[in-house]
Amino acid sequence: MGDVIQIENLAVFAFHGVYPEETKLGQKFLLSLTLHTDTRKAGRSDDLKDSIHYGELASFASQYTAAHPCKLIEAAAEQLAEAILLRYPKLRGVTLELKKPWAPVGLPLETVSVKISRFRHQVYLAMGSNLGDRKGYLDGAVRALDATEGCHVAAVSSYIETAPYGGVEQGDFLNACAELETLLTPEELLEQINRIEKEAYRERTIHWGPRTLDLDILFYDDLILETDRLIIPHTELHKRTFVLEPLKELAPNKRHPILKKTVLEMLQECEQTAM
Repeated sequence: MGDVIQIENLAVFAFHGVYPEETKLGQKFLLSLTLHTDTRKAGRSDDLKDSIHYGELASFASQYTAAHPCKLIEAAAEQLAEAILLRYPKLRGVTLELKKPWAPVGLPLETVSVKISRFRHQVYLAMGSNLGDRKGYLDGAVRALDATEGCHVAAVSSYIETAPYGGVEQGDFLNACAELETLLTPEELLEQINRIEKEAYRERTIHWGPRTLDLDILFYDDLILETDRLIIPHTELHKRTFVLEPLKELAPNKRHPILKKTVLEMLQECEQTAM
């Protein structure tokens, strides 16, 4: 479960709503927050700097909710949760309930509310380039990822030069891995990755062919996901020395959620197979 700090039914006057009287006159909303964080350090030190200042956070949440009117309370909740996580890096996540006591539905009810939970996610990406200024493309990808709203690049591995993979005759690759902290869903992150590749003039003409920039999601927390557009963990991860070698710098003990092997173990198996 983990540690939490809870704020219950903070009264906020705001202008969320679809109808003109709601957006002009405003109304009272009730906001409850569950702050997912590690309280042990603060519990042992008894020092506010080691904790989340819940009075300050409550004030921020109240002011933000009042200053950012939305038609839907779903949108108001989503925007507030993201704003809180961006402002308070000690938070692992936030569960937020926004209540509308006098929702105009024409029926007797006590309240209508939206409750959401949003968390930070740890992602590992593979990066590669074998056209043009290879290092420049990888450096640019790191900057673009870090500049993407809801993303932060926590670490980048060394760049290594490797032979091409897949049997297509082409130049050597410069490869690396990056550790990313993100608030984005896997699908949202994929959209941003595709945008960054497109801005680097990536062309998808030959499968496993040459490219200015290739970005792949390797791990997203311990998620196992398979859709038409995205498979996590990456299906070829355990076979690719050129991915596992830089990934080992960042997360040697990261365990594959399906194979149950660490990055280091998968790399050792790849190296033994190649001998």
